[in-house]
Amino acid sequence: MTALVTSPPALEPVTLAEARAHLRVTATAEDALIERLVAAARAEVERLTRRALIRQGWRLYLDGWPPGRAVRFPVAPVVSVESLTVYDDDGMPVVLPVGAYTPRLNSEPPGLSVAVGAGGLAPNGIEIDFTAGYGAAADDVPGPLRQAVLLLAGFWFERREGLAEAGSPQGLGLPGALAALISGYRRVRL
Repeated sequence: MTALVTSPPALEPVTLAEARAHLRVTATAEDALIERLVAAARAEVERLTRRALIRQGWRLYLDGWPPGRAVRFPVAPVVSVESLTVYDDDGMPVVLPVGAYTPRLNSEPPGLSVAVGAGGLAPNGIEIDFTAGYGAAADDVPGPLRQAVLLLAGFWFERREGLAEAGSPQGLGLPGALAALISGYRRVRL
């Protein structure tokens, strides 16, 4: 299984003004750095929680159908499935009709069930396009996750050397309070 972002989020879950206020920075000289740190912090929070914060497009590639033809999406929340394409023996794409699969968007983890008889046996012969994220606006993202982005961006802003802090998770230079902020949003892998 391979999953790629096909259309990144149009904005970040916290604005430059919010980040500057959090950092107590009034000058604009470091705005580019702050924006990069916010984007990196959002990406790290998404990686740690396996959640898409702001609405974004994804494509999931599968080599074959999982047991029971129950596909699990690698991120949550999933708001829609745009298409499910399988490739026939000649490598030609066949878009499955909506009735050939049943999305389970509100389950944890979100996924879909595929009807028996759908093809897709070639490597990466199954492509599922879907949209994930809490919404298109920063205010759609739960407060603790927005605060986690601010906390992490601020932590990195103050420690620009990138050195890991003693006792941080996996030595990645992450603040301890981050775990508390994201704990209720983590998706556990089984």
